[in-house]
Amino acid sequence: MAFLDPYVTRAELKSYLKIDSSITDYDADLDDVLESSTREINNHCSRQFNRDNVITSTGTQTRVYACRYSWLAEIDDVHTITDLEIDTDPNGDGTYTEAWTASDYQLEPLNGIRDGNTGWPYFKIRAINALRFPVLGYVASLRVTAHFGWAAVPADVKQAQLMLAAETFKMREAPFGVAGWSEFGAVRVRDIPKVGKLLYPYERQRVKVRS
Repeated sequence: MAFLDPYVTRAELKSYLKIDSSITDYDADLDDVLESSTREINNHCSRQFNRDNVITSTGTQTRVYACRYSWLAEIDDVHTITDLEIDTDPNGDGTYTEAWTASDYQLEPLNGIRDGNTGWPYFKIRAINALRFPVLGYVASLRVTAHFGWAAVPADVKQAQLMLAAETFKMREAPFGVAGWSEFGAVRVRDIPKVGKLLYPYERQRVKVRS
């Protein structure tokens, strides 16, 4: 599929909906609801849960951030410290002249554990030595090169997508159709309390990012 990487496969959604795997009549619709539900989950949680699907020659991406605090920076999810590079621009002139070493910062959540649950990526950088993050309003003063995304999609997110995609797919059976079906945008996380409960621990505020 060329669109957003879904968190469950078409085959898994078919199984959830009890559609025989040999039936292909609905495949295009199933792909559409998977795309729609992926986008809805990402928008609702302000993060994406698989590894970043933009492939580069190094396997990393470089993103820049505007910092709110001098001692703590929020970034997009990073699933490994391999190839991690952190640099800051103290003058706000677009040149990242301060290279941070491992002794200058602490990645959080510590040990990849949050609220007792393991497998979390790092999404905060805490300054623990002499260097500080330049706070320059909306000027992007922090540059991070990393492997972004999650190492593995959480089980709760997979379950939430199955439920959300299934409800969207079932709309096609409603009398006279449902407005918005063609865009697969009518069913939202907030419309299904169980889905909202599953995703609640993964919601976050949007970070100031430019890439």
